[in-house]
Amino acid sequence: MDDVRFVLRPREADGLPEIIPLIGGESLVTLVDAYELGAGMEPAGDAYGGLVPGSFRFGPFDQHFLSGGKGPKGAVLGCGCGEWGCWPLLARITVGERVVVWDQFEQPYRRERDYSGFRALRFGRRQYGAALQSLCFEVAALGLDEMS
Repeated sequence: MDDVRFVLRPREADGLPEIIPLIGGESLVTLVDAYELGAGMEPAGDAYGGLVPGSFRFGPFDQHFLSGGKGPKGAVLGCGCGEWGCWPLLARITVGERVVVWDQFEQPYRRERDYSGFRALRFGRRQYGAALQSLCFEVAALGLDEMS
């Protein structure tokens, strides 16, 4: 199983809070950048950033990361510019009794990109829930109760 944490931190460019998933302590942004660069994708590297709460209308954070958003796939990363719709990384989020899986990653503006070599991420349901709860506490402390 992978370990996940959701870090809420200020963006370097403008100080707005962004949510970055950490997988085993490493930023998902870094992992995806390395995969895309290794696969020879262009553009690649420094394209992604975290999800910026002010750019979203997906409802509560915990629900977004449990349901994948409004469609079969949800944004797990946004564009480096801060707008999720500009250059998102989408994943199917499947929640089971004991496991949460992120797989079928895609860049919707470059459908020819093949992410099948980017392994599925599998999280223990309890650990994933605790990470989401921690994120929700941080978000509430900043007064950002929802992605709105």
